[in-house]
Amino acid sequence: MTLDRIDIAILDSLQKDGRMSNATLAEKVGLSQSACSRRLDLLEKSGVIRGYHARLSNKMLGHPVIVIVNISLSGQADKQLREFETAVKRCPNVLVCYLMSGEYDYLLRIAAKDLEDYERIHKFWLSAMPHVTKINSSFALREVADRTGLGVETALIETTGER
Repeated sequence: MTLDRIDIAILDSLQKDGRMSNATLAEKVGLSQSACSRRLDLLEKSGVIRGYHARLSNKMLGHPVIVIVNISLSGQADKQLREFETAVKRCPNVLVCYLMSGEYDYLLRIAAKDLEDYERIHKFWLSAMPHVTKINSSFALREVADRTGLGVETALIETTGER
């Protein structure tokens, strides 16, 4: 799907306030409500908009410790990857999991209550996952940036060359 300036304006507005009404959104981007609704529907159906959610504070929910975990598996056969990925999806403390290139097979971002809680997660979840041979954990000291996605202005420049 090729995005134009109106699509970009819709996406930018929704990233700032995903709860705004269609009427407010239409007014912000200069469309009628029905035209705005059609555009929004296309953005959703094409997969540009993957969903809507509330951004929660792990700290306020009692999980202030963020751990970046690199995991190596005993191999990368499709069956091994599938079994590991099935297991990692069951761990409620895993916020993000990426299959990686490079030295480690997976990178995880995990939320924990404290060091003792992470030790429990490490022992009963991570170490027990199939095919795990190495776990390397790093503790985040401070969050510097946490974006929900690529800036839509960047997307416009990359797709159209316009600024």
